[in-house]
Amino acid sequence: QVQLMESGGGLVQPGGSLRLSCEVSGYSLSLRVMFAMSWYRQVQEKERELVATIAALAGSDAGSTQYSDSVKGRFTITRDDLAKTVYLQMNSLKPEDTAVYFCHAKRGSFEYWGQGTQVTVSS
Repeated sequence: QVQLMESGGGLVQPGGSLRLSCEVSGYSLSLRVMFAMSWYRQVQEKERELVATIAALAGSDAGSTQYSDSVKGRFTITRDDLAKTVYLQMNSLKPEDTAVYFCHAKRGSFEYWGQGTQVTVSS
């Protein structure tokens, strides 16, 4: 079973940067690369929002990325399957980026969530 552990959240001023990390454990490298990895965020009682996705390394769209319009050009998702880690580099942060950020892994009908890490953008 896949386990996801986020880190890197915290308090940052508007315009600043943070890098979130998601450590993936529980599967071998050959299986990890088959999972599409995503970052979601959630503000209090609101619906969880998809922020960024990086495709599995096995497939026609291997390693391709997609972003929500709200973060496009400011956030970058990358994966290092040897290091068992997925990253979300967040630049030019805005107060509206404040949320709990969750790591997500999906392969077919299998999907897993991390516990989340709080990001607060405030002066």
